[in-house]
Amino acid sequence: QVQLVESGGGLVQAGGSLRLSCAASGRTFSSDVMGWFRQAPGKEREFVGACSWSGSRTYYADSVKGRFTISGDNVNNTVYLQMNSLKPEDTAVYYCAARRGTLLLTTPRGYDYWGQGTQVTVSS
Repeated sequence: QVQLVESGGGLVQAGGSLRLSCAASGRTFSSDVMGWFRQAPGKEREFVGACSWSGSRTYYADSVKGRFTISGDNVNNTVYLQMNSLKPEDTAVYYCAARRGTLLLTTPRGYDYWGQGTQVTVSS
C-alpha cells in the first residue's frame, strides 16, 4: 500500500524558511513523478512544483519559482520542498503527491497518491 507522509509544516514569519518532507513507502518510486500542491481556505488546490524521482527534472509554478526548491533522497525515499523567502500568500495546507510516468503534470487529477497534508502559516 502506497503511503505518502508529509511533515515539516509550521508557523513562520514573512521572509523566513521552512523545509517540508514527504516520506514515501509501499513500493519503488524510481519511475514516479513527485508533485507538491497547496490549498488555502476557500481556494482550489494549486500546483507548486514537481520533479522526477531522480531529481533530474523539475518544474515550478511561477508564484514560487526562485523561492522554492524540490529535491529528493533516493536512499530514504523522501522528497523535500525547501521554501525560502516565504510570503503570507504562501499560507496553505501543503500536499505531496505521486504518479507513475515521466510527465511533470500540474493538475491534481494527474496524480494517483496523496499525503494527508501539512499546514504552513506565514505571518506578516
